[in-house]
Amino acid sequence: MQSIFIYGDSLTWGIVPGTRRRLPLAQRWAGILESRLNAAGRNVRVIEDCLNGRRTVWEDPYKAGRNGLIGLPQRIEVNSPLALIIVMLGTNDFQSSHQNNAWQSAQGVATLVRAIRSAPIEPGMTIPPILILAPPAIKDPKGANVGPKFAGAEERCAGMAAACRQMAADENCAFFDASAVARVSVIDGVHLDADQHERLGLALVEPVAALLGQAAAG
Repeated sequence: MQSIFIYGDSLTWGIVPGTRRRLPLAQRWAGILESRLNAAGRNVRVIEDCLNGRRTVWEDPYKAGRNGLIGLPQRIEVNSPLALIIVMLGTNDFQSSHQNNAWQSAQGVATLVRAIRSAPIEPGMTIPPILILAPPAIKDPKGANVGPKFAGAEERCAGMAAACRQMAADENCAFFDASAVARVSVIDGVHLDADQHERLGLALVEPVAALLGQAAAG
Protein backbone atom coordinates (compact mmCIF):
# COMPACT_ATOMS: atom_id res chain seq x y z
CA MET A 1 0.00 0.00 0.00
CA GLN A 2 1.20 3.51 -0.87
CA SER A 3 0.48 6.40 1.52
CA ILE A 4 -0.31 9.92 0.35
CA PHE A 5 0.11 12.70 2.92
CA ILE A 6 -1.98 15.84 2.39
CA TYR A 7 -1.02 19.00 4.27
CA GLY A 8 -3.75 21.59 4.07
CA ASP A 9 -6.34 23.83 5.67
CA SER A 10 -10.14 24.15 5.70
CA LEU A 11 -10.39 23.77 1.92
CA THR A 12 -9.15 20.21 2.34
CA TRP A 13 -10.69 19.64 5.79
CA GLY A 14 -13.98 20.14 4.00
CA ILE A 15 -15.76 22.90 5.84
CA VAL A 16 -19.25 23.45 4.44
CA PRO A 17 -19.42 27.07 3.21
CA GLY A 18 -21.43 29.30 5.51
CA THR A 19 -21.34 26.78 8.38
CA ARG A 20 -18.95 25.13 10.82
CA ARG A 21 -19.90 21.65 9.58
CA ARG A 22 -17.61 19.23 7.75
CA LEU A 23 -18.29 17.31 4.57
CA PRO A 24 -18.01 13.52 5.00
CA LEU A 25 -14.85 11.87 3.69
CA ALA A 26 -16.63 10.48 0.63
CA GLN A 27 -17.46 14.06 -0.45
CA ARG A 28 -14.10 15.68 0.31
CA TRP A 29 -11.60 15.92 -2.54
CA ALA A 30 -9.06 13.83 -0.64
CA GLY A 31 -11.57 11.04 -0.07
CA ILE A 32 -12.69 11.13 -3.69
CA LEU A 33 -9.07 10.93 -4.83
CA GLU A 34 -8.43 7.95 -2.55
CA SER A 35 -11.53 6.04 -3.63
CA ARG A 36 -10.92 6.58 -7.35
CA LEU A 37 -7.26 5.56 -7.11
CA ASN A 38 -8.21 2.41 -5.23
CA ALA A 39 -10.97 1.65 -7.74
CA ALA A 40 -8.28 1.83 -10.43
CA GLY A 41 -6.22 -0.75 -8.55
CA ARG A 42 -3.67 1.57 -6.95
CA ASN A 43 -4.02 0.36 -3.31
CA VAL A 44 -3.45 3.71 -1.59
CA ARG A 45 -4.45 5.44 1.61
CA VAL A 46 -4.76 9.19 1.98
CA ILE A 47 -3.64 10.80 5.24
CA GLU A 48 -5.38 14.15 5.77
CA ASP A 49 -3.47 16.60 7.99
CA CYS A 50 -5.71 19.60 7.49
CA LEU A 51 -6.20 22.35 10.04
CA ASN A 52 -8.73 25.15 9.69
CA GLY A 53 -6.96 28.51 9.48
CA ARG A 54 -3.51 27.05 8.84
CA ARG A 55 -1.07 29.50 7.20
CA THR A 56 2.15 28.59 5.46
CA VAL A 57 4.67 30.21 7.83
CA TRP A 58 2.69 32.88 9.71
CA GLU A 59 0.98 32.80 13.08
CA ASP A 60 -2.71 33.53 13.57
CA PRO A 61 -2.77 36.41 16.08
CA TYR A 62 -6.08 35.18 17.51
CA LYS A 63 -5.74 31.39 17.52
CA ALA A 64 -2.62 29.40 18.34
CA GLY A 65 -1.11 26.61 16.28
CA ARG A 66 -1.86 27.84 12.76
CA ASN A 67 1.75 28.31 11.58
CA GLY A 68 2.17 25.44 9.13
CA LEU A 69 5.94 25.35 9.51
CA ILE A 70 5.88 24.43 13.20
CA GLY A 71 6.17 20.68 13.64
CA LEU A 72 5.94 19.86 9.95
CA PRO A 73 9.12 17.74 9.75
CA GLN A 74 7.82 15.68 12.66
CA ARG A 75 4.48 15.16 10.89
CA ILE A 76 6.42 13.68 7.98
CA GLU A 77 8.41 11.53 10.39
CA VAL A 78 5.24 10.28 12.11
CA ASN A 79 3.58 9.20 8.86
CA SER A 80 6.56 7.86 6.89
CA PRO A 81 7.13 6.00 4.70
CA LEU A 82 5.17 8.07 2.20
CA ALA A 83 4.75 7.72 -1.55
CA LEU A 84 3.59 11.30 -2.19
CA ILE A 85 3.17 14.56 -0.27
CA ILE A 86 0.53 17.06 -1.40
CA VAL A 87 0.59 20.62 -0.06
CA MET A 88 -2.40 22.91 -0.61
CA LEU A 89 -1.92 25.99 1.55
CA GLY A 90 -1.88 29.74 1.07
CA THR A 91 -5.50 30.84 1.35
CA ASN A 92 -5.14 31.89 4.99
CA ASP A 93 -1.96 33.82 4.24
CA PHE A 94 -4.32 36.44 2.80
CA GLN A 95 -6.44 36.95 5.90
CA SER A 96 -6.81 40.61 6.84
CA SER A 97 -4.44 40.17 9.79
CA HIS A 98 -1.64 39.83 7.20
CA GLN A 99 -0.69 41.98 4.24
CA ASN A 100 0.95 39.29 2.13
CA ASN A 101 1.00 39.22 -1.64
CA ALA A 102 1.11 36.16 -3.90
CA TRP A 103 4.89 36.03 -4.09
CA GLN A 104 5.21 36.10 -0.30
CA SER A 105 2.70 33.29 0.15
CA ALA A 106 4.44 31.19 -2.51
CA GLN A 107 7.70 31.68 -0.66
CA GLY A 108 5.94 30.44 2.45
CA VAL A 109 5.04 27.26 0.56
CA ALA A 110 8.67 26.96 -0.57
CA THR A 111 9.75 27.13 3.07
CA LEU A 112 7.42 24.22 3.83
CA VAL A 113 8.92 22.22 0.96
CA ARG A 114 12.40 22.68 2.39
CA ALA A 115 11.18 21.70 5.86
CA ILE A 116 9.62 18.53 4.44
CA ARG A 117 12.88 17.63 2.75
CA SER A 118 14.77 18.05 6.03
CA ALA A 119 12.44 15.74 7.97
CA PRO A 120 14.25 13.32 10.31
CA ILE A 121 12.90 10.13 8.74
CA GLU A 122 14.30 6.67 9.40
CA PRO A 123 17.39 5.40 7.55
CA GLY A 124 16.46 3.84 4.24
CA MET A 125 13.29 5.90 3.88
CA THR A 126 13.19 8.66 1.30
CA ILE A 127 11.29 11.91 0.92
CA PRO A 128 8.80 11.27 -1.88
CA PRO A 129 7.71 13.59 -4.69
CA ILE A 130 5.92 16.74 -3.55
CA LEU A 131 2.86 18.04 -5.38
CA ILE A 132 2.03 21.72 -4.86
CA LEU A 133 -1.64 22.59 -5.31
CA ALA A 134 -2.37 26.26 -5.76
CA PRO A 135 -5.73 26.77 -4.00
CA PRO A 136 -8.71 28.20 -5.90
CA ALA A 137 -8.58 31.97 -5.98
CA ILE A 138 -10.54 33.85 -3.30
CA LYS A 139 -13.54 35.63 -4.81
CA ASP A 140 -15.72 38.20 -3.03
CA PRO A 141 -15.41 36.87 0.55
CA LYS A 142 -18.60 37.37 2.52
CA GLY A 143 -20.42 36.35 5.66
CA ALA A 144 -20.34 37.54 9.27
CA ASN A 145 -17.09 35.70 9.98
CA VAL A 146 -15.43 35.15 6.61
CA GLY A 147 -16.06 38.65 5.23
CA PRO A 148 -14.05 40.63 7.82
CA LYS A 149 -11.46 37.87 8.16
CA PHE A 150 -10.68 37.95 4.42
CA ALA A 151 -11.28 41.65 3.69
CA GLY A 152 -9.08 42.63 0.74
CA ALA A 153 -7.93 39.04 0.16
CA GLU A 154 -9.23 38.85 -3.40
CA GLU A 155 -6.82 41.60 -4.42
CA ARG A 156 -3.87 40.36 -2.35
CA CYS A 157 -4.09 36.78 -3.64
CA ALA A 158 -3.98 37.83 -7.30
CA GLY A 159 -1.25 35.90 -9.11
CA MET A 160 -1.01 33.13 -6.51
CA ALA A 161 -1.20 30.28 -9.03
CA ALA A 162 1.52 31.78 -11.22
CA ALA A 163 3.75 32.44 -8.21
CA CYS A 164 3.27 28.87 -6.97
CA ARG A 165 3.93 27.46 -10.43
CA GLN A 166 7.27 29.28 -10.60
CA MET A 167 8.15 28.32 -7.05
CA ALA A 168 7.35 24.65 -7.76
CA ALA A 169 9.63 24.72 -10.78
CA ASP A 170 12.41 26.34 -8.73
CA GLU A 171 12.01 23.72 -5.97
CA ASN A 172 11.64 20.75 -8.36
CA CYS A 173 8.09 19.96 -7.27
CA ALA A 174 5.07 18.89 -9.29
CA PHE A 175 2.35 21.53 -9.64
CA PHE A 176 -1.41 21.67 -10.15
CA ASP A 177 -3.60 24.77 -10.30
CA ALA A 178 -6.87 23.95 -8.51
CA SER A 179 -8.48 27.04 -10.09
CA ALA A 180 -8.27 25.27 -13.44
CA VAL A 181 -10.98 22.84 -12.34
CA ALA A 182 -12.65 24.24 -9.19
CA ARG A 183 -13.97 27.56 -7.94
CA VAL A 184 -14.78 28.87 -4.49
CA SER A 185 -18.35 28.92 -3.24
CA VAL A 186 -20.55 31.94 -3.90
CA ILE A 187 -21.76 31.49 -0.31
CA ASP A 188 -18.54 32.68 1.33
CA GLY A 189 -16.02 33.23 -1.49
CA VAL A 190 -13.30 31.13 0.18
CA HIS A 191 -14.33 27.50 0.67
CA LEU A 192 -15.45 24.74 -1.68
CA ASP A 193 -18.94 23.37 -2.21
CA ALA A 194 -19.29 19.59 -2.46
CA ASP A 195 -19.47 19.60 -6.27
CA GLN A 196 -16.16 21.49 -6.43
CA HIS A 197 -14.52 18.98 -4.08
CA GLU A 198 -15.65 16.33 -6.53
CA ARG A 199 -14.26 18.20 -9.52
CA LEU A 200 -10.89 18.66 -7.84
CA GLY A 201 -10.66 15.10 -6.57
CA LEU A 202 -11.44 13.64 -9.98
CA ALA A 203 -9.04 15.99 -11.77
CA LEU A 204 -6.19 14.89 -9.51
CA VAL A 205 -6.54 11.16 -10.14
CA GLU A 206 -4.42 11.06 -13.29
CA PRO A 207 -1.54 13.34 -12.19
CA VAL A 208 -1.38 11.71 -8.75
CA ALA A 209 -1.34 8.22 -10.28
CA ALA A 210 1.59 9.30 -12.47
CA LEU A 211 3.50 10.61 -9.44
CA LEU A 212 2.80 7.40 -7.52
CA GLY A 213 4.20 5.47 -10.44
CA GLN A 214 7.37 7.54 -10.32
CA ALA A 215 7.68 6.91 -6.57
CA ALA A 216 7.28 3.15 -7.06
CA ALA A 217 9.84 3.14 -9.85
CA GLY A 218 12.31 5.07 -7.71
